[in-house]
Amino acid sequence: MVRCPAQRRGHVRRGTALGGGCGVAGQTVRAIGLLSGGLDSILAIRLLQEQGLAIEAFHGILPVHGPELLAWVQRICQELGVPLYAVDLEEPFFELLRRPRYGYGSGMNPCLDCHILLFRRAADRMREVGAAFVFTGEVLGERPMSQHREALRLVERQSGLQGYLLRPLSARLLPPTVPEQQGLVDRERLLDIQGRSRKPQLALAQKYGLYEFPSPGGGCRLTDPGFARRARDLLSHHPDFTRNDFELLKVGRHFRLSPRTRVIAGRTEQENRRIVELAQEGDLLFEVKGTGSPVTLLRGSADVSDIALAAAITGRYADTPGGPVRVHYGTTYPDLPEAIVVEPAQEELLARLRV
Repeated sequence: MVRCPAQRRGHVRRGTALGGGCGVAGQTVRAIGLLSGGLDSILAIRLLQEQGLAIEAFHGILPVHGPELLAWVQRICQELGVPLYAVDLEEPFFELLRRPRYGYGSGMNPCLDCHILLFRRAADRMREVGAAFVFTGEVLGERPMSQHREALRLVERQSGLQGYLLRPLSARLLPPTVPEQQGLVDRERLLDIQGRSRKPQLALAQKYGLYEFPSPGGGCRLTDPGFARRARDLLSHHPDFTRNDFELLKVGRHFRLSPRTRVIAGRTEQENRRIVELAQEGDLLFEVKGTGSPVTLLRGSADVSDIALAAAITGRYADTPGGPVRVHYGTTYPDLPEAIVVEPAQEELLARLRV
């Protein structure tokens, strides 16, 4: 559990907002803090809590994360005693994923475009509630694409937050922001962390009593090589993809049969259930009855040969002794009224089709 010790001026109760804080100029200061759920963003909030600011956490809900991240962020906010404003950014994120102005990172991660989107929405929230500035847990030089000095300047400029985007963990290495110049934040109490070492952050976490937090890396699925391959394949063949198509990338083994046809075979019971949930009108589902078997989904313009191939892939991963296997299929699960007998697919064929 994230443990937040008592403030010097009284204990922060769970689930309540820090209100009525005073900046160093003796005035109430409101600030919007981007909260990704990682340690750096938590530390940034704690640093400014020490200066008595009234903080609202801002979290962008993105389809590259699962629902467990939002639950974690909600829990953090309860522990830290700050209100949370969470906004669904699915549609604008999909648009920038299709055509990122600043390109992709090591995988299919459009980091700079994503950061600009998040900060623009945080800027909207800042103006909406009359906050003085936006802040984030970014560390200078920590990530090669999005946190070098020029990238930080670019994101600040493109998000419309020039002078009003504070990075408390690296602030003393960066030009003073407007809130620092106006005395709303004491620059001398901010930090000068830089680089990829996590030692300063871990020391701060110990100081603040933070004992549980995600590993660094942000948790973006698009940085994972396997997921990035599947996302690249989806964008290449289905640029008008839907949320349902994107959710399918998160489960199963993926095979490309033709430019318009693909197969997803579940690897676990949980994945099988998820594949059934995501099946749409026009999809075919496959399963070997009476034994351990993947649920396999065939999506696209399928002909008889595609059906036979999807059945062969299903047979390959079913718990059968070998030889011909009877595979049931259909549009409704678990009925699957049709059946076909096929030889399980050979590994050489699977290797050619695997995404």
